[in-house]
Amino acid sequence: MNALEILIVEDHPFQCLYLQQLFHELGELRVDTARDGNEALSRLRQRDYDLILTDLLMPGMDGVQFIQHLAVLPGRTGLAIMSAASRRMLMAASLAAKHLGVNVVGLMSKPVTPEALRAVVMQLREQRRTPTQAPPPLVEHDRPALLEAFNSRALQAWFQPKKSLGNGRIVAAEALVRWIHPEQGVLLPGAFLPALKAFDLEERLLWLMLKQSLDAQARWRERGYDIPVSINLPTHLLNSHDLADRLLEFVLHHQGIPARICFELMECSVPDEVSNYYAGACRLRIKGFGLSQDDFGQGYSSYMNLVSTPFTELKIDRALVQGCHQNETLASALASIVALGRRLGLNVVAEGVERPEELAVLRRLECSHVQGFLISHAVSLDQFLHLLKADGPATGN
Repeated sequence: MNALEILIVEDHPFQCLYLQQLFHELGELRVDTARDGNEALSRLRQRDYDLILTDLLMPGMDGVQFIQHLAVLPGRTGLAIMSAASRRMLMAASLAAKHLGVNVVGLMSKPVTPEALRAVVMQLREQRRTPTQAPPPLVEHDRPALLEAFNSRALQAWFQPKKSLGNGRIVAAEALVRWIHPEQGVLLPGAFLPALKAFDLEERLLWLMLKQSLDAQARWRERGYDIPVSINLPTHLLNSHDLADRLLEFVLHHQGIPARICFELMECSVPDEVSNYYAGACRLRIKGFGLSQDDFGQGYSSYMNLVSTPFTELKIDRALVQGCHQNETLASALASIVALGRRLGLNVVAEGVERPEELAVLRRLECSHVQGFLISHAVSLDQFLHLLKADGPATGN
């Protein structure tokens, strides 16, 4: 394996020498330096690097401006950000970089430690061993193709388990749509939800997901497993004043139990009137359905919404979960949200859990439920039943 090519962007000569020495102690690495963002960009136009380690607080072009320029250059260079500024400053710069499509592999407070650099280099080497495949090109899906997917049952509800941190058992599931495409294989929602929205098919998807979830619950119940299912509900559908009535009628017609269905209010859209949001949420609860504040900590979710809407569940967005074991600010925010949710009598679900260390933090904070790749990806109905059986004998909740 070729030596990693590294560029340090640091205006302080002593810091630059110190970082070069730390890198050289980590093995076969080739290290260049730049005194500021302009010099670094000049080097990047001449050659590629595997890693750029940049300071934030630099004279002239600061680190954030450098990241903005870096984002428009070709290539997929790894970026590590260091600073003597606050951890929140590092997080903000990291989020700016990620939203610009930059591959952020590390955040380091100054003085940089050998352990922090070693972790970044190990991550880069792992990425080189298992290179990320380029995503397939986006395909424009027309309305006839989408309607055929509905009619042929190619659109399927797959289920991601939610586990209790109290007893370690699967206690609920979230229904997530997958398109079993005849040519492209299993498509994730990002590949076709924009088209569904453009052709005004979101409510049709809601009914499909609800029907398949009710069918799945019936099958699981036959085997002794009583599993509540959460279903995403775009909030603009609450513009329909009789939506709660129609949902209740549908569930009862299919021998479902409203209390075992939880609707997660999504922020991808908003109702025409704020009153429709509150009225719709209230009527869903009156009908006996569960109600979840989805992606709390992202977008427009707020404490005001949380305390003024009759939710039964609070879902903490993955952005607040991932890396919480390394970030005291995130861990403190999580502790406050979990504590608030518990005081409001809500089930608190942390989503996007991918590392054992993150799970340990959530367990310490007494978060009630978790979901994410560490537990399981979303799987088909039959595969979910296998997960239930592997989890232990049916208890009927």
